[in-house]
Amino acid sequence: MATAEQLKMLIKSHFDNNNDRFKTIVLQLAAHEAKQGHTALAREIRELIDKSKAASNKVIPFNKDLNDLIYSTVSGRKLSDLVVSDDIKARIERILREFRQRDRLKKHGFNNRRKILLSGPPGTGKTMTASILAGELHLPFCTILMDKLVTKYMGETSAKLRQIFEIIRDNQAVYLFDEFDAIGSERGLDNDVGEMRRVLNAFLQFIEQDDSHSLIVSATNSVKLLDQALFRRFDDILCYDYPTESDVRRLIANRLSGFNKFGSVELNEITGWALTLSHAEITRACDDAIKEAILNDLENVTTEQLLKTLEERKSAYNRGEN
Repeated sequence: MATAEQLKMLIKSHFDNNNDRFKTIVLQLAAHEAKQGHTALAREIRELIDKSKAASNKVIPFNKDLNDLIYSTVSGRKLSDLVVSDDIKARIERILREFRQRDRLKKHGFNNRRKILLSGPPGTGKTMTASILAGELHLPFCTILMDKLVTKYMGETSAKLRQIFEIIRDNQAVYLFDEFDAIGSERGLDNDVGEMRRVLNAFLQFIEQDDSHSLIVSATNSVKLLDQALFRRFDDILCYDYPTESDVRRLIANRLSGFNKFGSVELNEITGWALTLSHAEITRACDDAIKEAILNDLENVTTEQLLKTLEERKSAYNRGEN
């Protein structure tokens, strides 16, 4: 049975809305019951926790008007899946830690980081980072498709933005404004139009007023294109880049680990070839090599196979030497 101290901690974590702490204590109780020989009870407790995780990670249903603008899914991504610099990883860990301990910060008059801007070339981990935030925090992952918002609802975009921020307020989740350049470009640019100025002003107003419990993540391929007024609206700005040599090694090793069993790929030889490619391109090259090995009834991906698929990627994107 639970001790008096454990019962008090359970009650406190419940009323503090600290779900992570609550689940940790429950799992401790399950482990205690298992040690006492009450294996059936321990199993039932763990099953209840598993069911609660699934329930809290539900896809959010939207009305018909917003179905084309917001894509809601469940993320199983973990921070360990991401290969980035130590600085970027530490800052992601800080966002996660602040969210998990937001009530503690609130007691001292501070809010956790909720509004995050991700900048960097395509394929360097921005979308994956947003998905990881959702997966680590057991929240739904919702992507706002900015290109459809602007092109399909020109003239009504501000009204649709208002609806989106109402959803953000009413449904806790991680919301990704993908391809944020579509509305976030600097208002003084030569190709600017009055409608887009109004859209950007509306976004600035909505994100400034937002006090929800959701995480709002905006992703851009070039932070230089964004209007300067946006920066003070975000709690944190993370800048991504192409992988370094050590990143390339880890990325290839991680991707091939589920297939290659005998370390048949020479990472030293491959690293130089992959340096001009993004994380996503290297990942796809690894997947292509794995598929080739499977179709040829090979037990391992060879160095030659991986070099070939990396070269195909480089040629396709016109990076590096052919």
